[in-house]
Amino acid sequence: MLITVNPFSQLAGTVAPIMMQVFVIIMIALVIVSTLLDIVHKKNVKYFFENAKKAKKSAKKNLSKSEKTSVILKTIASDIATTSELGAGKRRIAHLLGMYGTILFWAGSVVMIFCYASPSSETPIAWPIIWHLGAIMTVVGGSWFWFFLRVDVYSEAFPWYRIIQADLFVLALIACALFGLIWSFLQSLSLENRWDATLFLALFIISNLVLFGGVYWSKFAHMFYKPGAALQKNLAEADGSRDNLPPPADAPEKYGMGIKREAPKHY
Repeated sequence: MLITVNPFSQLAGTVAPIMMQVFVIIMIALVIVSTLLDIVHKKNVKYFFENAKKAKKSAKKNLSKSEKTSVILKTIASDIATTSELGAGKRRIAHLLGMYGTILFWAGSVVMIFCYASPSSETPIAWPIIWHLGAIMTVVGGSWFWFFLRVDVYSEAFPWYRIIQADLFVLALIACALFGLIWSFLQSLSLENRWDATLFLALFIISNLVLFGGVYWSKFAHMFYKPGAALQKNLAEADGSRDNLPPPADAPEKYGMGIKREAPKHY
């Protein structure tokens, strides 16, 4: 079955495993360097630390270690692991599909390339399944978001094919997973001189270069910033500083007879 075959082990017949491993290391280095450049240019981290210092001065209580630990665990379980800030709707499901699909896809790639890329190695059946399942989840979640759930499509009536710089991350991610799946399928047919398998391997490599090489210009780095921002927000609410923002107004849910609140459609 296709889903149980390690595509990188098959590729090792024409591309040396060391070359694949070097490629992965270069992609990781690109992420690190680009993220650091992004931090220096946008000064996000500097803003977070300065804002945290200001908030600490206006804190109404000092949190104990156990209280901080509780907030951290709650943030990991709620804001990070299950993206609760997106509510219980379609956007949250699409995000979870894409997020966990990407984690499985990347984890499977690293393990199979560094541990089981040799043609003579026997790959445990779980890893190819994880890789293929992760790629499918990434394509489904990313495509669902791209075609139907983006703010400018869902709420502002822009066409789905309108592309801006912020879309680079999700489009490259979808392309990477999709081209990887197609390449894996064509390669698994084991037919001689398959130009189409070579074509989609090239597209798979190019999409990886765009995804990891375009970190500085895309929203890739948001996966590092958002957990920190969520933690800072929850700590600020717990100590009463509220990031130097006023408390929420105690307003009723309905403003007059027959006037009902409409569910927000923005991000």
